[in-house]
Amino acid sequence: MADLSFKAFDADNHYYEATDAFTRHIPDEYRKRGVQWAVINGKQRLMVDGKLNRFIPNPTFDPVAKPGVLDAYFRGKLAADDIRAAFGDLEPIRPEYRDRDARLKVMDEQGLEGAFLFPTLGVGMEESLTHDPDLAHAVFESFNRWLEDDWGYDDGRLFAAPMLCLLDPAKAEHEVDRVLAHGAKVVCLRSGPVKDPVGARTHGDPAHAGVWARLNEAGVVVAFHSGESGYGFLPEAWGRPAEFEAFRYDAFRSIITASRPIHDTIAALVCDGVFTTYSRIRIATIESGSDWVVPLAKGLHKMFKQRPGAFGGIDPIQQLKDHLWVSPYYEDNLRAVADMIGARRMLFGSDWPHAEGLAEPTSYADDLSAAGFDEAEVRAIMRDNALALVQQPD
Repeated sequence: MADLSFKAFDADNHYYEATDAFTRHIPDEYRKRGVQWAVINGKQRLMVDGKLNRFIPNPTFDPVAKPGVLDAYFRGKLAADDIRAAFGDLEPIRPEYRDRDARLKVMDEQGLEGAFLFPTLGVGMEESLTHDPDLAHAVFESFNRWLEDDWGYDDGRLFAAPMLCLLDPAKAEHEVDRVLAHGAKVVCLRSGPVKDPVGARTHGDPAHAGVWARLNEAGVVVAFHSGESGYGFLPEAWGRPAEFEAFRYDAFRSIITASRPIHDTIAALVCDGVFTTYSRIRIATIESGSDWVVPLAKGLHKMFKQRPGAFGGIDPIQQLKDHLWVSPYYEDNLRAVADMIGARRMLFGSDWPHAEGLAEPTSYADDLSAAGFDEAEVRAIMRDNALALVQQPD
């Protein structure tokens, strides 16, 4: 644990979902079509609308990898052609992964004042449901009701993010109203196009104006967290399988899809005028790295010089600085992000307790110091920026 003079605020903490997270509150009419458990070859697996879901290889999370065991791998210090072997010995699931009170005690030991709390399994479910918007919305409302039961949206330290699905705009508006009424301070969307049986559209499509208006008025944080983004069409176009499986790496797939979903999503928000229309919107990109920030900014800058009217005459770089917060991977070029959008728009995220995260969350500060950030910048990134996000914007 880093020796800090303050308690940190982690913008990327996770729980491991309870086995009934998707089923506890599912309406009876969807119970046989939603998320179900099945035993296949002696192991518990998830079925989504009757099809095997492979997003997480062991969706029970028991046993599970120790926090941070892939740290050296993601820093490029350890080769691991067999990624499963790099996980080492698994262990029984710990109470703090599923119990709020146990988590708060661990946060005290970790030197964390607060944290945004995101799904592990939940960020991988929408792609399996895009063919049936009614089912998708029923599944995610059920999930969010479980989240309200087990974690709550705001206890002053833990801010759990309900999952929003935009497949049916009217149903999305209803769920936004519902979670806001229950105290949500941060909501979670997936990157990538909004796809339904008719076609695809951007998040900034006029169909979603009601959702953005509600989020804008409430002043909540809109987080885009990495997961199954639906970008399987890219590797599929090159002859690779379309299905995404966590921790089953294909070098080519990783290279062409790693940053595309979040890059394209933020580009769409700018180009669709979301930031110029909704002045209070604050977007946080979580567990999506930051290597995409500079290329996106350069592309937007060039387009603005060519067609300023396409951006309402407002510099898109300034739009990013006003409305975007980024949580870089600890192994990224941290200084480059700060040079582009400023240290006040960076968030510390440990991804704890995931294997690819940090075993000691506040050790992120060591990477910041190594990158030349001064004490004031470290405090802003490790605490103040995220803490300000849970307050109402001006």
